[in-house]
Amino acid sequence: MIEVRGLTKYFGRFSALRDLDLTVEPGEFIALFGRNGAGKTTFLRILAGLARPSAGTLRIHPSKPRRFVRGAIGYLSHNTSLYADLTALENLRFYASLMQVASDDESLVQKIASVGLAGREREPVRHYSRGMQQRLALARAFLHDPDILLLDEPFTGLDLEGVDFLKGYLSKAHSEGRTCILAIHDAELGHEMADRLVVIAKGAAALDIPKSALTLEEFRKKYGGAAARADL
Repeated sequence: MIEVRGLTKYFGRFSALRDLDLTVEPGEFIALFGRNGAGKTTFLRILAGLARPSAGTLRIHPSKPRRFVRGAIGYLSHNTSLYADLTALENLRFYASLMQVASDDESLVQKIASVGLAGREREPVRHYSRGMQQRLALARAFLHDPDILLLDEPFTGLDLEGVDFLKGYLSKAHSEGRTCILAIHDAELGHEMADRLVVIAKGAAALDIPKSALTLEEFRKKYGGAAARADL
């Protein structure tokens, strides 16, 4: 579904990514680890079409037309990209029009309810907690029913209820055959949710293994060592 070869991204003289290779099969759930500045966000933004690589190749659904590929991706960053003065319903209505998604208010209200916000659809988003905003951002990012989900640290700032909800939401998406790439710092949570573990260090893949190959404690040791490698 996704094939990355030699992906490189420069910002001036700084290389955010350097010769990154990665292949993602349909339906895989990848937990993407790495220290701040390792290149995780840059990689997800390139996958989402929000940034262009400086070098290398990226193929997503290579047999499909480009218009299909754009509609196959849902991207959620730590910035919810919601308008605080609009209601939840108004936010989704606006983004549905941008995405050219055919939807009426009834279907949008149902999507809001599906992320645990039933009855709150006509409240301004500025009244929402961080967890509630993240739930609405999920509904916004996946309005077009994409089969590839890209998530950049979506658990940041969530309370326990929000974490449990998001875990359940993503587990359901995975069980439905969607491909998920989740950038995350929490080794325990990433190990629990994913079926493949990738560590990016200084812009390259320092570790890429199936979860079944390592226990959580073994992965923590490998993760720390991979993230600290000076030769990457």
